[in-house]
Amino acid sequence: MDPSFIVIQALSGLANASALFVIASGLTIVFGVTRIINFAHGSLYMLGAYLAVTIVPWLLEFDRSPTLFFVGVIVSAAAVGLIGVVMEVLLLRRIYKVPELFQLLATFGVVLIVQDIVLKLWGPVDLPGPRAPGLRHGVEIMGQRFPAYELFLIFVGPVVLGILTLIMQKTRFGILIRAATQDRDMLGALGVNQARLFTSTLFLGAFLAGLGGALQIPRLPANSQMDILIITEAFVVTVIGGMGSVPGAFVAALIIGLLQAFGILIFPKITLVLVFLLMAVVLVIKPWGLFGKPDPVANRAILPEGILNLRRFSRTETWITALAVLALLAVPLFGDAYKVKVGIEILVFALAAFSLNFLIGNGGIVSFGHAAYFGVGAYAAGLIVTGPLKAPMEAALVVAPLAGGLAAALFGFFIVRLSGIYLAMLTLAFAQITYAVCFQWVEVTGGDNGIVGVWPSAWAGSRQVYFYVVAVLAIAAIAALRHVVYAPFGYTLRAARDSAVRADAIGIDVRTHRWLGFILAGAAAGLAGGLYAFSKGTIDPTMISIPMSIDFLVMILAGGIQTVMGPLVGAAFFHSVKDFFMPLTDYWRFFLGLSIIVMVLAFPRGLVGAADGLKARLAARGAA
Repeated sequence: MDPSFIVIQALSGLANASALFVIASGLTIVFGVTRIINFAHGSLYMLGAYLAVTIVPWLLEFDRSPTLFFVGVIVSAAAVGLIGVVMEVLLLRRIYKVPELFQLLATFGVVLIVQDIVLKLWGPVDLPGPRAPGLRHGVEIMGQRFPAYELFLIFVGPVVLGILTLIMQKTRFGILIRAATQDRDMLGALGVNQARLFTSTLFLGAFLAGLGGALQIPRLPANSQMDILIITEAFVVTVIGGMGSVPGAFVAALIIGLLQAFGILIFPKITLVLVFLLMAVVLVIKPWGLFGKPDPVANRAILPEGILNLRRFSRTETWITALAVLALLAVPLFGDAYKVKVGIEILVFALAAFSLNFLIGNGGIVSFGHAAYFGVGAYAAGLIVTGPLKAPMEAALVVAPLAGGLAAALFGFFIVRLSGIYLAMLTLAFAQITYAVCFQWVEVTGGDNGIVGVWPSAWAGSRQVYFYVVAVLAIAAIAALRHVVYAPFGYTLRAARDSAVRADAIGIDVRTHRWLGFILAGAAAGLAGGLYAFSKGTIDPTMISIPMSIDFLVMILAGGIQTVMGPLVGAAFFHSVKDFFMPLTDYWRFFLGLSIIVMVLAFPRGLVGAADGLKARLAARGAA
């Protein structure tokens, strides 16, 4: 290979690494101080790009000088920093002490809101930014021309690292950040104003995200999808480097940048897989990252206290549940084709959400990537029907849960060895590996085009008949999982969840039980994915994407994580609300995101949990 080509490729990787570090450093600092997994960090990056493509061209009308270009970049970043402050004051300040799962969902609600605000203000068309004055030319390196702006970016990362290091080492603010990263509770006990510290930290983190977005405009057009694209890479850098470690983020960004630069040459078919595979390997070997340190909050529960109310239904609740099931089963008899379609999707998502809540409620295993097993089941069913075997639907629906269970067995073997936030991040890493395989293995999975022609057998070809096929299988699977919840195995899982040390002391093989529970949940999600594939007729990688996993989490939040049957109500509620808003407005994400935030703040126990609480208060008042 030509040495000059290797040098140019390395420089390109370093430029990407430097830009990625600027963004990820903000995420790292915010997590280190607040312990919030800020999914909206990518939205702040996107806002930085959009503000820059608006502000910078306006300033360049006065004078096309490099000074005004970079003034515009800094102003855009500062404006994003102020937006971060507003987000901290209005939302994050209210959820610092809630479980981290709720924090993730609340910040995802912000992502949805910002996406629609961007579409409203700037439209759906990509907006290219101006090229940087004075850096538009190419520089000759070993006979090859390399963009001057890319060379400039290579130096930005080390400069930002140096500035952050000075802030951390030489200023009171930096000392407080380092202290909060080590022990936030002790810092509060010493009388430090934590609210002011958190607000300042959010400004710095948002400023860095906005700076990263603004610096991209000479290279990339601003677009409404850039938030989701960057947040996964930023998470990878943060996790590999060590959550809370800025130098670790810098080293991790270098590794990722060079891996992407040369990985596309050496392994062109698995470039996406390599990045997330590295993340998974680091989490398995050293869960706290290359430069991170294990600390007391690393293994704290990320779930609410008193999770999973095992109270059985009263006679009245049993009748209400039976009537709801009968009403759902009557949809094909009285509803049109659209209502039948919605009914099928509610049943499918109810099974997927119930399987996720089985993990969370019983095992305390918070999965940020449950869509992986849903998608594996869907792809397995589609491939066995459309592939060389040409198997019927019946065989595919047997293979789907087996495939989901096998994937869960493989990934779960490593996942159950961790706990807390590191376990959750490993589930995300494995889900992204699955997504990358389905996206890049075009010869088998069809890539982003997916698989088409996945239809039910002739006898189940009508929408009404297939509805009842889905109803029978989904309700049977849910009933089986519910039986496990009340069985000795379910009690054993909850014992391990509440205190792994005590469970181990009385002879319970904690790791094996959690692994078996993970496999069972993966198999149920795989069955849901197989049923969904035949209802849609097509399969694509979005079934395994992060938004799909977040949808499942929102469903169990809406119904009530602390209840057994809440996910069923949550799935019906979430899908119905989403289906209601989408036809009414192009900005349905705004209302959906707002609904998620309201749910986190006002109804953290979900609809079923809130109903149980209201019933208990009324009963207590009546007794008094």
